[in-house]
Amino acid sequence: MVETQPNDRMEWRNKKADNSETTLLKKLTMDLIFSYRHLYYFWVVAKEGGIARAAARLGMAVQTVSTQVHALEHSLGYALLKPAGRGLVLTAAGVATLQQADQIFLLGEHLPAAVRDAVSAPVVRLAVGISDGLAKLAVRRLLEPVMQEKNLRLLCHEDEFDDLLGDLALHRFDVVLADQAAPPNPNLKLYSHPLVSSTIAWYAPASLYALARREFPRSLARVPVLLPTPHAAVRALLDRWFERETITPRVVGEFEDSALLKTFGASGMGVFPAAELVHDELMARYHVKRIGRCVGVEEHFFAIGTERKVLHPLVQRLLQEWR
Repeated sequence: MVETQPNDRMEWRNKKADNSETTLLKKLTMDLIFSYRHLYYFWVVAKEGGIARAAARLGMAVQTVSTQVHALEHSLGYALLKPAGRGLVLTAAGVATLQQADQIFLLGEHLPAAVRDAVSAPVVRLAVGISDGLAKLAVRRLLEPVMQEKNLRLLCHEDEFDDLLGDLALHRFDVVLADQAAPPNPNLKLYSHPLVSSTIAWYAPASLYALARREFPRSLARVPVLLPTPHAAVRALLDRWFERETITPRVVGEFEDSALLKTFGASGMGVFPAAELVHDELMARYHVKRIGRCVGVEEHFFAIGTERKVLHPLVQRLLQEWR
């Protein structure tokens, strides 16, 4: 029998501890990998609306996908799906899991592009959500402070206001530009940063200018008028302004797209309101003239983000330039 010396025993204990830590680390790593795999299968099931459709998308057997989802439920300790008619719906735990999975896999989708950008050139990326009620000329004007940034990659996506806020909460945008602040919502931690306000004025093509200018603003009851739809926050302000002025406008067109409204107005269809923030660009591009100001009506512009203290350097620059 070989006697173990004290130093030998100490070394043996250290090796045993090292082996135990290595085994634990491997187990934790494998558990993490399998958890993400299970999460991915659940995510596909939730997106596809059923296990059979998810299996078809993944090219796997229905039983295999079902087993993976059950493994995730067992790991989390909660049921994520429940029967509803002939299909499945998410439980409360399933909704919470899906929200986290959306963020995780969205980041995963961005990983290849982030790595490619890092090794090719120092790209400065700015993803901007644009409320569909905002005038396109105003968007260009608001983003002017960052347009000269070297190696800028600007990603702009226009959508309805509420949909943009949901995507912002999932970190799909760095900032959302809108003509209204984000409404209070305990489920969405969003912060509205005022940028600038602009008086609204009325503009007319050359063919209508003289008639519209005479006895303005009463002339708006006689000349054809184009208005934004209620999608734009300024529409409600304009409606109240008409009421205060006791004017019934002769509305001949309503447009959700601000550029389309200006295009039809410039062609001679009618006079239209616009923010004086873009007065010079409006006159140069559309060759219209200002009839007069809409006294008491201002359009407000906001940068909405997920942080009270803005971290993105380009969003910081926007706020500093416009304040």
